[in-house]
Amino acid sequence: MNQQFSLFSFSLVLLFLHCTQTLSQSPTSAPAKAPAAASAPPPAATSSAQASPPVMVPVQVSKGPVNVIKILQKAGGFAVFIRLIKSTQEDIQVFSQLNDSRDGVTIFAPTDGAFSAIIKSGVLNSLSDHQKIELVQFHIIPRILTTANFQTVSNPITTLAGSGSRFALNVITTENMVNVTSGLTNTSVSAIVYTDSQLAIYQVDKVLLPLDIFAPKALAPAPAPPKPKKDDGAESPLVPEDTSSSVSCIPLNSLIIFGAGMVAAVFTL
Repeated sequence: MNQQFSLFSFSLVLLFLHCTQTLSQSPTSAPAKAPAAASAPPPAATSSAQASPPVMVPVQVSKGPVNVIKILQKAGGFAVFIRLIKSTQEDIQVFSQLNDSRDGVTIFAPTDGAFSAIIKSGVLNSLSDHQKIELVQFHIIPRILTTANFQTVSNPITTLAGSGSRFALNVITTENMVNVTSGLTNTSVSAIVYTDSQLAIYQVDKVLLPLDIFAPKALAPAPAPPKPKKDDGAESPLVPEDTSSSVSCIPLNSLIIFGAGMVAAVFTL
């Protein structure tokens, strides 16, 4: 009995000593745990220390003016006006104005319906090439006119066709309307086709007819009849001298009877 108690006590002492040694062991001396999975080192390209700044690829922005033909084609309903602009090469003139000048361009674009009247009458086809150029130029103003500018613009407006009474173009604004008149045409701006800081295109429902092309030319005055020339050296016709104190008118019948009597008297003698 005492022997068993002694063995039990000795076992308790050994257990106590083992537990004390385990608890007193430093955490740093404990064996390191193996990593669950070895992580691969980050690629050099994505490392913040080795990453290079992004390269800015220059993108050339188009600085050229907008294409008037494409704008009108996209809007639709301006086929005749587009054809005239191309045939007269006024699209090149507009491009040059937009590219070389800061004044901009304003275009009054007639619709296809606006051209129908002068096409059916044959007037458009009867124009010469020079007159067609002037007709297109009469619809183009070599400066930008916004809707606010219409209220303060000075009339008449100078167009690419020129100025003066024969190419006068006037803009008159009312409360909600902008009227355009050429002396032969009176129409209004019915829509804004396109507008930016350099170009404004307005739709008009009539063709602007300049006086220089479509107004009847004044006829030249007929030359005056030549005045008779005076010849101082010419002799005046001789007028028989009247020896009687008075002039009497003798009827033609009396002269015939008198002459017949004289002839009878001669034969009697």
